[in-house]
Amino acid sequence: MRYPPMRGPTSARARAGAAAGGDRASTTRGAWLRLLVLALALALGLSVATPGAAQDGDPGGEAAATALLEALDVSSFPAKGEAIEAIVRSDDPRARDWLQALLDGRLQRTDEGRFVVVLDNAGREWPVEDALNGEALGEMSRRDLDRIGINNALRSQLRSAIAVVDLYAADVDLRRASAERLLGEVDGELAEPLVEVIEAEQDARVRQRLVQALAIHRLEQGEIEAIADLRGSLHPRVRVALNRAMSGDDPLVADAAREALNSIEQMLKVNRAVETLYFGLSLGSVLVLAAIGLAITFGVMGVINMAHGELIMLGAYTAWAMQQLLPGQPGLALMLAIPAGFLVAALVGVAIERGVIQFLKGRPLETLLATFGISLILQQLVRTVISPLNRTVVTPEWMSGSIAINDALSLTLNRMYVLGFALVVFAVLMLIMRRTRLGLEVRAVTQNRAMARSMGIRATRVDIMTFALGSGVAGLAGVALSQLTNVGPNLGQNYIIDSFMVVVFGGVGNLWGTLVAGLSLGVINQVLEPWAGAVMAKIIVLVFIILFIQKRPRGLFPQKGRAAEG
Repeated sequence: MRYPPMRGPTSARARAGAAAGGDRASTTRGAWLRLLVLALALALGLSVATPGAAQDGDPGGEAAATALLEALDVSSFPAKGEAIEAIVRSDDPRARDWLQALLDGRLQRTDEGRFVVVLDNAGREWPVEDALNGEALGEMSRRDLDRIGINNALRSQLRSAIAVVDLYAADVDLRRASAERLLGEVDGELAEPLVEVIEAEQDARVRQRLVQALAIHRLEQGEIEAIADLRGSLHPRVRVALNRAMSGDDPLVADAAREALNSIEQMLKVNRAVETLYFGLSLGSVLVLAAIGLAITFGVMGVINMAHGELIMLGAYTAWAMQQLLPGQPGLALMLAIPAGFLVAALVGVAIERGVIQFLKGRPLETLLATFGISLILQQLVRTVISPLNRTVVTPEWMSGSIAINDALSLTLNRMYVLGFALVVFAVLMLIMRRTRLGLEVRAVTQNRAMARSMGIRATRVDIMTFALGSGVAGLAGVALSQLTNVGPNLGQNYIIDSFMVVVFGGVGNLWGTLVAGLSLGVINQVLEPWAGAVMAKIIVLVFIILFIQKRPRGLFPQKGRAAEG
């Protein structure tokens, strides 16, 4: 395909932005280029839209546009290729839509000779619009339409042509996408005009991609100097081009490509390590949220609450229920689910404490069995009332997507928000424990219950408030988990064992220990899983914790006070 000289920001689509700067040189060059385009079009026997056409009674240049489309509706594929070139040169703002519709098989012609674009080709009747003015024409039968056919060569030409047209766009995102598509697609005819676009391009990212696209073409031609422009790039197509060069006939080019690939591989290892650390921290933040409430109740009351996982599950279902109450507003529903999830889990926790646990104090085995029975009851209750099937909680738009650090590393936003949320919850709990009367009483009861009672602290009230606080935090963990996984009756069971391991590893009742242990176990799990598998990784972590507890029975941050010493 023979491409015309590309003008980058001074093309018709970006001309409005360039005119604002008053660049007379650009205006003069644009006039000369229009004359050149007109001459080329006349040589092909085509009429091209110019400003003069609008003044001579053809307001939208419709005659010229019709001629461009007429040239596509021929039987000769080479002639269609020339027509595609003419559309690219035409500088018509509808050029990209025509080319994309032709590539998708949606550019068709009616029996009356009218060019239309099919909007939806499902069913027998297709909604169509006029290809020239965008007017909706209702539905037409497929029998009344003739598709403009293309072959594989034209498909390849169209993809490159669409990318070329997009390089003229004023929208920087469109230019970035176009530059991305050109990686590995540049040919000899496109290489020379691409240099002009690179020189005129203002966006660094677009310019970098175009330089790499041009360098890949130059490397395919055997230019060893092109490797300098590809060195350090983590893009997969760059690595493919270097691999091909490494297996080429020129030993100098092959050695240079091998050296560049080795440096890229080292950079990839660093990026994979950062990605593993990020996923490990995000997994650890979930463990922290799931375990921190358990650490409070276990530390103060010494209760092994096997229903803690179901409190997490109730928090997740609260987030789902809020979205059912506020359809179409996932962001608002999620924000309201945070306090709602805390309250629901806290109230259920108080009911469990008042209804069962207070009668089993000092009897750990009975408490464990009773709370395990409560967990089964809550699971079955959810299956009966709601559904045994998993539910999906919609992630708000501002939590969707990812932040691209480079071509090999991107950080998902939902995990980043969960990590930040876990740190905020931890900070709030630390303030409660250090700066409030409840926190002072909780620490007193944790360190020495008998002495705290003798000082006038109502241990029963502290137990209720502590269980409500720990249960509420479990509900917050469920709200966070709803953004990472599906919500189901068995959700909490996946985290209860890990939560106990975090509490024991970090030190019973110590919030700092829970934070450090949760994040550490999350990273260790993430590191082990790729080569050991998910199940074996958990077994290795469990063995590690058992051995660690043999050395330090009270965890990383042992509890202080007479109760701990006893």
